[in-house]
Amino acid sequence: MIAVAVLLPWLALLLSRRFFQALLCLGLQLTVLGWIPAAIWAVLVVNDDKRERQYREMLRVLRGR
Repeated sequence: MIAVAVLLPWLALLLSRRFFQALLCLGLQLTVLGWIPAAIWAVLVVNDDKRERQYREMLRVLRGR
């Protein structure tokens, strides 16, 4: 998913179900100077989503005891 975030940042945001952010990122990516900030933004969102899933899994396991 990190590779997708670097190559196609808007797609990574779209796959993370962040539709409005994906549109903004696509607009930013269409400018040559905006590609790098868009890629960084997408990588941060992907990492944040991964961390949230891990926290939810930990809570599910802890509550199951």
